[in-house]
Amino acid sequence: MRPPVSHHHPARDTSRRPPRLLIVEDEKRLALSLARGLTAEAFAVDVVHDGLEGLHRAGEGAYDLVVLDIMLPGMNGYRVCAALRAAGHDVPILMLTAKDGEYDEAEGLDTGADDYLTKPFSYVVLVARVKALLRRRGSGGGSSVHTLGPLRVDTGARRVLHGETEVPLTAKEFAVLEQLVVRPGEVVSKAEILEHVWDFAYEGDPNIVEVYVSTLRKKLGAGLIRTVRGAGYRLEAPR
Repeated sequence: MRPPVSHHHPARDTSRRPPRLLIVEDEKRLALSLARGLTAEAFAVDVVHDGLEGLHRAGEGAYDLVVLDIMLPGMNGYRVCAALRAAGHDVPILMLTAKDGEYDEAEGLDTGADDYLTKPFSYVVLVARVKALLRRRGSGGGSSVHTLGPLRVDTGARRVLHGETEVPLTAKEFAVLEQLVVRPGEVVSKAEILEHVWDFAYEGDPNIVEVYVSTLRKKLGAGLIRTVRGAGYRLEAPR
């Protein structure tokens, strides 16, 4: 038996506290099961079952990651995610849905979600995704700045600047860009990006890479990422 769900409220000193997760899921049995399992993995877990309450709690800024269902009472997950991003919250968001299909996934990514998991899913896969998002958010020792024309990508601080203007990217968008920026001029295959950004457990459509590349082009400029047909993608300095 796993230990029961606990609702931890750690002190402000975040140097030693466990990562704090918010689960927004209206299927109460699933939410309780996830909370028990994640608590057993040494996470601090809070659970709410309504979209509006989820938005309020996540908006407090006390969480390291939000697991967000799409079909919720009060406010659906797409709107919750979009509202958080519009308010400037960059907390990683892992979306859950019983739906499938590229349209739903693209809509979730458009609202600023960092990853996407379709029900039914393996609990092991969920934990792997959660840990990967937290790892990417917290990684980065020494700063490493890569400059491509007016574009500066700091893989240590996980920031992107175009001139003096910072370009906001989700954790997943940055992870895709990072795979390209650390190998400037080289062709990086879709399979390599999937392996490093989505981890070994990803079972979805490999075309998800194209969705993220398209989003990066919109944010950073169409000429930055070149498609090498049949091979992958290459990062080129903007002209």
